[in-house]
Amino acid sequence: MSAVWLVARREIATRVRTRSFVLGTLAIIVVLALYVAAMLFVGGSGTRVGFVGQATAVAPQLRTIAGERGQDVEPREIAGQAEGEALVRDGELDALVVGAPDSLRLIVEERADPELKGALDSVVQRQALDAHLAESGQDPATVHAAVDSAHVLVTGLAPADPQLGQRLALAMAAGILLYMFLIFTGQQVAQGVVEEKSSRVVELLLSTIRPAQLLTGKVLGIGLTGLLQFAIITGVGLAAAGAAGALSVPTGSLVGTLCWTVAWFVLGYFSYATVLAAAASLVSRQEDLQGVLTPVIMLLVVPFVLAVTVLPGDPDSSAAAVMSLVPGFSPVLMPMRTALGVAAAWEIAVALAVTLAAIGVLLRVGGRIYGNAVLRTGARVRLAEALKA
Repeated sequence: MSAVWLVARREIATRVRTRSFVLGTLAIIVVLALYVAAMLFVGGSGTRVGFVGQATAVAPQLRTIAGERGQDVEPREIAGQAEGEALVRDGELDALVVGAPDSLRLIVEERADPELKGALDSVVQRQALDAHLAESGQDPATVHAAVDSAHVLVTGLAPADPQLGQRLALAMAAGILLYMFLIFTGQQVAQGVVEEKSSRVVELLLSTIRPAQLLTGKVLGIGLTGLLQFAIITGVGLAAAGAAGALSVPTGSLVGTLCWTVAWFVLGYFSYATVLAAAASLVSRQEDLQGVLTPVIMLLVVPFVLAVTVLPGDPDSSAAAVMSLVPGFSPVLMPMRTALGVAAAWEIAVALAVTLAAIGVLLRVGGRIYGNAVLRTGARVRLAEALKA
């Protein structure tokens, strides 16, 4: 283990000090900050609607009806129609409402927002109804009170999760981060193997330590570097979301999601990095590297695509549940299902056991391929030859 840790320390010290590590981490943090700021800006600004003359009287009613439909309307009183149209053209207003309350007209730059038009239609229809009720001698307020009090009673057979949206957001964030970092760190391992092989540095290293020690130390060192970067970015992201008031998930659930995400990152990294390192040892040039990495990376793309397409619409998907137990797919699917609260304890236990068993097999087979192929330069080494050499 001293030899393994010596190689790991060399990888950590070399990579943490590089500009790519520092600038890459800062770039991702800046992107996260810009994303949170954009979400705050979008979430804090409603639909800007101007009202001219008599149309101003329906502004409160339009805002109420639009609010019931989940749309925030910001009413603004405008002095004249010409001024309002100019503001619409300049983008200062999203729409302009003119005319009498019973004959309103909506002015927009190109197309009207369907939700806003529907809310305004409801206002016009209510105005027309009030006029007919007044003509018939009935009190519009009494009729509206009777109509508004009529509702359908909803009985839920299962309690609804009020935090499902935030759980889904956490699951998607965990899945995307895991996908990005597993590919990024795995490719770093593969590129490091080819660099050492092409420069013949590996020949010097293997004169003092065994291939298995070199492979394990390289995977461990790059993995710890990736884990450090992962922890920094995740911590900054959670702090930004908390400061923005975008998270109301209980602390226990949040900590649990974070812990499982880190655990599956470690397991997924050792699974894929070992395979990628073994695959990279088959070639001697960076130009040939992508050809051996693509089949392995595709195994990571499949669960990610399944997760982002199926889980948002159907968290209890049977296909996702079965696939999350498959080694190689578990590191992406299982933490997302855990964040959503749909993964049973036995499913997590089975996925962990199967993944650990698979890592043991991969380390043994990958170490054999690496040891037999890493010293063979020139043409690409065939997998069968590396296994039986």
